[in-house]
Amino acid sequence: MTYGNIPAAEHQVRFEERALSRFDRLDKEISVTDEKRFKQPIVVEDRYALEGDEAKGDKTHIVMGWLLGKSIDLEESLKVQLLSGVLLDDGASPLRRALETTSLGSAPSPLCGVEDSNREMSFMCGLEGSKPENAEALEALVLDVLEDVAENGLPLKRVESVLHQLELLQREISGDSYPYGLQLILEALPAAIHRGDPVAVLNLDPVLASLREQIQDPEFIKRLVRELLLDNPHRVRLTMVPDPNLASEKQQAEANRLAQIKSGLGDTQKAEIVERSRKLQERQASEDDPDILPKVGLDDVPPELRDVKGDNVLIADTAGRYYEQGTNGLVYQQIVAELPQLEPDLLDYLPLYIEVLPEVGCGDADYLEAQAWQSRISGGIGANLSLRSEFGNVQDGRGFIILGSRALVRNSTEFCRLLQTSFEQARFDEHGRIREIIAQLRARREQSVTGAGHQLAMTAASSGIGSVSALQHRIRGLQGIQWLKKLDDTLSESDALEQVCARLAALHEQIVNAERRFLVVGETERRAQLLDDANACWQGHESNGQAFSPFAFAPVDHSVADMWVTSTQVNFCSRAYKTVARDHADAPALSVLAGFLRNGFLHTAVREQGGAYGGGAGYDGDNGAFRFYSYRDPRLGETLVDFDRSLDWLQQHSHDLRQVEEAILGVIGSIDKPGSPAGEAKKNFFNDLHGRTYDRRRQFRERVLSVTLADLQRVGSTYLDPARANTAVITSAAGESAAKSLNLNLRRL
Repeated sequence: MTYGNIPAAEHQVRFEERALSRFDRLDKEISVTDEKRFKQPIVVEDRYALEGDEAKGDKTHIVMGWLLGKSIDLEESLKVQLLSGVLLDDGASPLRRALETTSLGSAPSPLCGVEDSNREMSFMCGLEGSKPENAEALEALVLDVLEDVAENGLPLKRVESVLHQLELLQREISGDSYPYGLQLILEALPAAIHRGDPVAVLNLDPVLASLREQIQDPEFIKRLVRELLLDNPHRVRLTMVPDPNLASEKQQAEANRLAQIKSGLGDTQKAEIVERSRKLQERQASEDDPDILPKVGLDDVPPELRDVKGDNVLIADTAGRYYEQGTNGLVYQQIVAELPQLEPDLLDYLPLYIEVLPEVGCGDADYLEAQAWQSRISGGIGANLSLRSEFGNVQDGRGFIILGSRALVRNSTEFCRLLQTSFEQARFDEHGRIREIIAQLRARREQSVTGAGHQLAMTAASSGIGSVSALQHRIRGLQGIQWLKKLDDTLSESDALEQVCARLAALHEQIVNAERRFLVVGETERRAQLLDDANACWQGHESNGQAFSPFAFAPVDHSVADMWVTSTQVNFCSRAYKTVARDHADAPALSVLAGFLRNGFLHTAVREQGGAYGGGAGYDGDNGAFRFYSYRDPRLGETLVDFDRSLDWLQQHSHDLRQVEEAILGVIGSIDKPGSPAGEAKKNFFNDLHGRTYDRRRQFRERVLSVTLADLQRVGSTYLDPARANTAVITSAAGESAAKSLNLNLRRL
């Protein structure tokens, strides 16, 4: 059965949008009361656009979806969340384990889980990197797993761990992405839209208490699997097959449709279209009256920069910092190891190590036992890499490996032991598990090209300006994706995987012995308990720190002019200019200039008139770079011209001082943006660690408030000369022909 065409060249962004839209349309097109149509599950087969050689590989995406109950019923919603958790939460969950270990595809689908924002909820699972002929085998695999759970159930500890995760989510005061109050409003919004009680859906305590009682019944999970999934006829299997011709077919169909419309137009209709086009251009060129909106001015800016202070402490004779924050009964702990000097062949493995570290076994526990331990005690362990330049020198910097998590205070003792074991005794002998992680990481990184292509293009464009950006491009950027794909392709060779695991183990040994420090965030009244638990756990596990040498960043200074060709139907463009470090007197004006150009010129030229999803500019003080970008852009060379035109507009156009004030307020808003209690503590800790002290940040903020239009024009003419621009674009094979005319070096991703 086919329901039209879904052009989804981009797996993460475009595919998810279209696939979810397809499930929504099926919900509307197929009445759930018409049982005759659900005697057999529906099978949907369709195509998505994928260009060039990429379409020749295993790129089919297969997803199964079940239509469930109404999202406004809180108890039903939490039951669905609980069921999804026990089936898919981590590598120890039966359905996720089956999807991760099967040879039918490369990785679990990013759509796995529950969609509960619609009127009726859906549960989805599937695979990416598969083949069309694997669809029936995948369906059989999923149903076998569900039958096994329905027949044999799951250990009570496993179900309690998932309920523990729900309690963590309930207790945690988040708000680093947007204010916590707004987050609560958004959580309640679906209930309000679908005529439910928006207040009732936020009252989780009684429902969680009820679920704690219900899960004591061994039949509870068995019944949920049977009723919600196995005996539920409202099921769809969606198979999306790559088609290298679909994009051109759609373009031709669109051209034919437009030609047909044009041939049927009379002179009057043509004149009307021309007139409407002229009016649109006038409207886009006109300036809105700002006085019709409430105004926030510079006088409304608080005089002081808000600061969060922590206390320096010792944990097992190792430096640490404790932040007394209102965490609602949670404790946050991180182990922060300074990045050591690494051999070049180990450096490339650093992002893979970050992914593998929290996902493998530790001590005597294999990875399944370690995952279950994490779920039972914590909110799941995560690893990260923090890279920033020195405050006044973009050619030098510092790097830190971070391993951390959060837990309920009642689990503090075992939480410390979990972190200590995960960090010091990580196992790299589970070769099959590491092979699975590499395949999943490759899929995610390939998807990131179309999900965050503007970030990758900006990093590539500025890779010749600052040492940190050069390293980010190498290990996290386009160059890193290229390396990862080559690595993944070699793992079929004999002993290749064993060599990868050996390199990861060698890298781990250096990081465990590097200089380290601790970060602990908790409530004031819990301070003594949390520090005592940490001291008791880490005593005798101090880093030897012998002959430790921090990572030495290699200075860079070269021009970049690259075109990266991959499978995408849209372009991502960037230009970067060498400017100054964040301590320079011109840095505040460069920060304001980014918003000034975006609001005054780039948004209109690149997005409204050019058709891109987004476009703008930003000052990157860590790398001393000023960067232009466009996101999901139908144009290529024209956008690069618009970047240059914005500089002419800056110097030659008459500007309202209100525009400068708005740009200043934008920078101040980003500086003063509130976060969660734990998020603000972490931000302060790493700012200090990288030399961004409170006094330096306060001075920068004061300088931003005093920026003038003359300052913007001066720094624009001083640093932003189009003849010295570094350029990087991501495009499709169709855009490859533009490389010569744009004087760009062709690179294939």
